[in-house]
Amino acid sequence: MKTALSLLLPLFLTISALAQDQADTTINALIRKHGLQQSKVMETASWLTDVYGPRLTGSPMLDKATAWTLEQLKAWGLSEVHTEAWGPFGRGWELKRFQMHATAPNYFPVSAWPKAWSPSVDGTVQADVVYLNASSEADLEKYKGKLAGKFVLTQEPRPTEPWFEGTAERRDAANLLDLANAPEPGDNSGRRRGGGRGGRNMGFFQAMNDFIYAEKPLALLDRAAKGDQGTIFVQGARAKSGSAYAADADVLPQVTLAVEQYNRICRMLEKNVPVQLSMELQTEYTNPDGMEHNIIAEIPGTDLKDEVVMFGAHFDSWHAGTGATDNASGSAVMMEAARILMETIKESGVQPRRTLRLALWTGEEQGLLGSSAYVGEHFAEMDGRTVRAIKPGQAKVSAYYNFDNGTGKIRGIYMQGNEKVASVFRPWLDAFKDLDANTLTLSNTGSTDHIPFDRAGIPGFQFIQDPIDYSTRTHHSNMDVYDELVADDLKQAATIVASLVWHTAQRDELIPRKRVRVVEESSGEK
Repeated sequence: MKTALSLLLPLFLTISALAQDQADTTINALIRKHGLQQSKVMETASWLTDVYGPRLTGSPMLDKATAWTLEQLKAWGLSEVHTEAWGPFGRGWELKRFQMHATAPNYFPVSAWPKAWSPSVDGTVQADVVYLNASSEADLEKYKGKLAGKFVLTQEPRPTEPWFEGTAERRDAANLLDLANAPEPGDNSGRRRGGGRGGRNMGFFQAMNDFIYAEKPLALLDRAAKGDQGTIFVQGARAKSGSAYAADADVLPQVTLAVEQYNRICRMLEKNVPVQLSMELQTEYTNPDGMEHNIIAEIPGTDLKDEVVMFGAHFDSWHAGTGATDNASGSAVMMEAARILMETIKESGVQPRRTLRLALWTGEEQGLLGSSAYVGEHFAEMDGRTVRAIKPGQAKVSAYYNFDNGTGKIRGIYMQGNEKVASVFRPWLDAFKDLDANTLTLSNTGSTDHIPFDRAGIPGFQFIQDPIDYSTRTHHSNMDVYDELVADDLKQAATIVASLVWHTAQRDELIPRKRVRVVEESSGEK
């Protein structure tokens, strides 16, 4: 009898686990109703972009967006709506006025965007343009004494090519199959791959930066690693040392030009035709106390209320567009998921077992700063990327779901190498096969705000999304605006997120975890 029971027990446990992870069709029907038929996601996105965009970390516009969001979440009935401070971050920045023109040898307006944290210039300035064509420290010496008070082109021209196949795409069956068949990943660095700097190694690049700052040019001009046909990808200025947003940073004015105009100026200079530019650049440094804030709100649980299901997105953006696909889309989707859940609870009369906690992070664009600070404060003692100790609150978080890859609809979930969650997510996603969201991959993805949770041993997940034109047009560019959002995709995403959060809250157990690597300073890894 004992042998028979021992054989039956694993089978019973397996059946029980499968039973608890079946999708609740009644709740899902209500979630679909409020998410697909009565959506407010685009209205929220419009407020965050058209009215309160962009939302650069430390900027006054971010503060205004935060104030509006707090009131909106309260109006929807969420509880414990508040901000949580982190920092110090450094100084904020706001662009007040900018224009650039070529004045010689002939006039033309220049399409360009100042880099964030660039300082002002005095009034309207006019100066010659110099192309710093250097690939070694010996080359730099040829420009000694020739850059002061000049506009300096810091990159070589970049050829452009026609977009024969267009700039937007959806994932096809082959791509999704590759993801589904991906092997268990190795260690996740949590970094996105970025564009290079024309083949220059970092050692020389630092030497060039030091040389430029010593020469005191009027402004530095570049053309970014990608972008054309009016799209300008632009981020933050480079300081003499450290971060441009540091309170005492030494920063030169820096501007990214449309590649076609950058190339034109380079070609003119190669023909020994002098070029002069005029520029007006007014900026203001803000946020003197240096502190930043995440937005937190909750839907209270019941019998398991001390445990938490978290879902969120980063709230900050870069400054050239209005921060639509990066990441008003994610913030609006997660806010909408919270609204959908509130409406579903009201209509069904069913309460979540675990507490549902929405988090909107700041400082993501500067290195996952807001989410890392939150994880460090509540869940784990962190030393950079190393976990030194686990805090009691870590064991109470079932999972964290994140949305930050543009406007594209959800096609599945990156499991971050956690194969144990596949059997949990499979029936939940199967309920949305008709919405094209059914792929599970062991692959890691980074780097966005699920990474600090994953490092701390909390199951943290980012969604597989259709890319649309995120990398080719909108990500960190002047074209990152409301008009590039795909309404049906965001409705789909908010609906699926709401369902996943709900079902995570209703499970008897927490979401299965990976082993967390803790490295104690005194005794080493355990």
